[in-house]
Amino acid sequence: MEGMEKIRTAVSRFSALDDEEWERFAALFETRHLEKGEFLIRGGQVEDHIYFLATGSTRSYFLQDGKEITVDFHFEGEFVTAYFSLITREPTATWIILLQDSEVIAISYSALQALYRVSASGERVGRLMAEYQYVRRFRKEMEMLAFSAEVRYRRLLERSPEIVQQVSVKHLSSYLGVQPESLSRIRKAFGRN
Repeated sequence: MEGMEKIRTAVSRFSALDDEEWERFAALFETRHLEKGEFLIRGGQVEDHIYFLATGSTRSYFLQDGKEITVDFHFEGEFVTAYFSLITREPTATWIILLQDSEVIAISYSALQALYRVSASGERVGRLMAEYQYVRRFRKEMEMLAFSAEVRYRRLLERSPEIVQQVSVKHLSSYLGVQPESLSRIRKAFGRN
């Protein structure tokens, strides 16, 4: 499936757009081919795009005392952005790096705002995407507070099994809030090395 077909399928999960609305929406996107290790955004910048991963994956992290703390991963078929910065127009503390060569489809903040002014359907898609991001973030926060590392790992495997194949133990342990040695023990208990 081509990148624009993938993004149309992803957008339709939030709200169906008729062909005319889709064409107006699709005209605002720009496709980029990026290499593993490139950044979508660096800490200290103001986020100016929402990206759709037609292929590839990303890791979002922030720095604390020089150490990278992983806060999220995104995979093919998902939207990714430094959402707080995009909304507030404030510099982000988040870095988003590509974990593999990727094709991303980007829409700028200004193009999105212009679409919202003229399209109720476009605005609806934006609102539902924001609600989805909120729910996703809230679930992770609740899991970090309420569950053991073993339960967090199991739930992550159920939700995103690709994470085990595509993410290093170092980054996965940071995301789960455990030391790499602890994650190795947990993975062994689950029959994964």
